[in-house]
Amino acid sequence: MSFLRRRSAATPAGPDFDVLAMDPGDWPGNLGAGLLPAPDGSCQGVFLRYDLFGGRGPAMIIGNLPEGSPARELADGQIPFEVAQLLVALENDEPVEVLDTEDMPVMQGDNLLIVRRLKLSESRISCVQFDRSDNVLVTIASWDRPITDDLYALLKPLPAELFQQG
Repeated sequence: MSFLRRRSAATPAGPDFDVLAMDPGDWPGNLGAGLLPAPDGSCQGVFLRYDLFGGRGPAMIIGNLPEGSPARELADGQIPFEVAQLLVALENDEPVEVLDTEDMPVMQGDNLLIVRRLKLSESRISCVQFDRSDNVLVTIASWDRPITDDLYALLKPLPAELFQQG
């Protein structure tokens, strides 16, 4: 009767890193958060889904993936995890790939970020990525609205405790 044995769920208790995102209290729309579990139950990433369209689909997904997260390992032309999640949420099953990347400097407060802008085959998606000083990769994917430098001023660390289960 081994098929009746209960398996422990691989749901992480929460991340062991701060999550860089927009404060949910400052966001006027709906907000959802998800944790990426590893088989050992650790957290391999956090993504936040911001919906400004009143339930008609997300406007933006911000992901935080620590060093070693399998979601960071992409083949040439493969879209980031956050872009894939945005497409799934929008029920868009058209194939999308990365066509080109461009590095550009952006100031976030007193910090200089080297931001990679990804040019995608789906022109309605804007996507940027940057590495934090603690080796967490932040990816922002936005649907039908450009990502401007103003957005970086809205990003702030949300404590890992905000994402703890229990």
